[in-house]
Amino acid sequence: MDASDELFRRADPSALLTQDGVIRSLNGAMAMALGRPAEQCLGRDFGGLWPARQRVLAERLVAHAARKGTVAMRVLEFPGPGGASVACLIEARPVRDPTDDDEQLVWVHALDARNDLASLLIPFRLAATAADLGLWMYSPEERELESLGGAPTLSVLLPDPTTPLSSLISAVHPDDQQAMRQLLRGASTDSSWVRLRYLTSVDGWHHLSVQTRRIQLGYGGPERILWIVRDDTKQAEKAQAALAAERQRAKEIADFSCALITAATEQEVQQIALTRLAATFSATGALFALVDNGHLRVCTDAGTDMGEVEALHGLSLGDPSPLPEAIRTGKPRFVRDRKDYIRRWPHGVDYPELKHLGSDYAFYVTPLSEIGDQPLGAWLMTYGSGYRPSLDEQTLLSTVADLAGQALRRIKLQQARVELATAIQEAMLPTLPEHLPGLEVAARYLPSRDGLDIGGDWYDVFVTPDGTIALEIGDVQGHDVDAAAFMGQVRLSMRAIAAQEPDPGTVLTRTNELLVTMAPARFASCTILRLDPHDGRVTGTSAGHVPVLYARGNASHSIRELPGGPVLGVLPGADYPNGTFTLDKDAALVMVTDGVVEGPGLTLDAGLERAGTLAAQAVHDGLNAEEIADRVLDAAVAVDHLDDVAVLVVRRT
Repeated sequence: MDASDELFRRADPSALLTQDGVIRSLNGAMAMALGRPAEQCLGRDFGGLWPARQRVLAERLVAHAARKGTVAMRVLEFPGPGGASVACLIEARPVRDPTDDDEQLVWVHALDARNDLASLLIPFRLAATAADLGLWMYSPEERELESLGGAPTLSVLLPDPTTPLSSLISAVHPDDQQAMRQLLRGASTDSSWVRLRYLTSVDGWHHLSVQTRRIQLGYGGPERILWIVRDDTKQAEKAQAALAAERQRAKEIADFSCALITAATEQEVQQIALTRLAATFSATGALFALVDNGHLRVCTDAGTDMGEVEALHGLSLGDPSPLPEAIRTGKPRFVRDRKDYIRRWPHGVDYPELKHLGSDYAFYVTPLSEIGDQPLGAWLMTYGSGYRPSLDEQTLLSTVADLAGQALRRIKLQQARVELATAIQEAMLPTLPEHLPGLEVAARYLPSRDGLDIGGDWYDVFVTPDGTIALEIGDVQGHDVDAAAFMGQVRLSMRAIAAQEPDPGTVLTRTNELLVTMAPARFASCTILRLDPHDGRVTGTSAGHVPVLYARGNASHSIRELPGGPVLGVLPGADYPNGTFTLDKDAALVMVTDGVVEGPGLTLDAGLERAGTLAAQAVHDGLNAEEIADRVLDAAVAVDHLDDVAVLVVRRT
């Protein structure tokens, strides 16, 4: 990995540190997170720039990653804009210095946790539990409060997982409702304690003390107001507390399972495991091990002893020790303490990790695949002295581990499909002509945002026998290997026909007849232009495709609706009439697929206007075709496009 390039491409906080934690370089987002200009951060100790209550956690995260082969993750909190603090899942990863391959650096950056925002709240819930406080979360958009757990005796105050604001207001004493509304506004990062009298249906009035904190979930994520609740009446029944604790535990297991079921990448599975394992199963730390070419690749939540992690990372799957043995056999392994370890694995007396395995240290290994299945990996959790997992705990651990294994197998299978589809797509995308007198051409292609499959978007540029330039862009229905294969058929057919018949309308008519006779299960939209490089005359037609954008040097633009007919491969006998216009010097045509100009919350008209404005400004700024294509494509990525996208730019010089 070229960590420097990756660092400066990221929009979220990212920094490169020395192994001692000194900042070597950082992007603007990390400088903003640390609350000072980037130049004032360089050469400073990374941990020392964090707020006091986060400093030790940040330093420990970096220390874990500074050791060979260790990847660590932890939720950290830093001041954000507008008074709300930002909770982010931060990863620390060892990398090589791109300028000096012998030097080891630490790459610290915020991970994308949008698919699992609940994991960012786990440290707050653990802190509330440790302080015997309740933790509620208010969502202004939904106007409801959600119980996040904390002290079990306080969970009974909100009998349902979520409570509408109206229900909460009705339960507060009339004389205290104004104070409660002030809490809901959450004007500051931290409020002072506010007293409320609160009526429950179980045991009458409670005297609560409430403090609020504004928090943003992830870099650029939604803002919420956390309620820290203290029950000063101390009248909750033990039975109710036990029931609430059991209910909270069931919710945690359900959330854990749901997150694994919906995980789309191996990285997400790791994130879900490392943010939830220790908290859900009351462990002191957790590590996640995957099998990679017969060896273990280990990452940690930074709660596991460094000596243990370093000794396990890179260990052979055939090694006779608890973690690889559990993975090979598909059977869990529980080790009570150092004495138990040596008794069951006598050769382990020489293992480095035993230096860190004291009499008060126990661990439990759960494999991610069963006996007979391909070994995938395991997770390991550490516990204090005297701990022994109950049968119910072991069953729950095995069930959740099995879900993680299923997710990993599904992801590996999907990745194989993606690689095949991508290979087909890359093989079929053409090489653009390098030298076209008086013209610049550039093209870009990106697969769909989720990366689960590629589609059938394509482009093509070639010189016809009469010396004019043919430009094509199109989109095949679907997002799979078949779509990519059909795309290749359409593009090659059009090129072969255009070599004999340069008229764009005739090319589409004959291509359509060919596809109709093949009776494909798919269809394709397309635009084809023929451009005379000498006088800029453009002749073109469209088969149900997105209009062409015309960008001028004076920063103006227009949308060219070409005449044409239906999409290709559906209706026999379809005609595709041509339209003509002239491409002026120092102007550009931008041809796109619908993924560039349509998306969630973005209509086609709005998308065309936005892309046309960007392209026209780029031409006005004197950018070449490559830079114009990049600017249009970057805008599509910025709005979180769902479809695959293609951009083709021709600029007359």
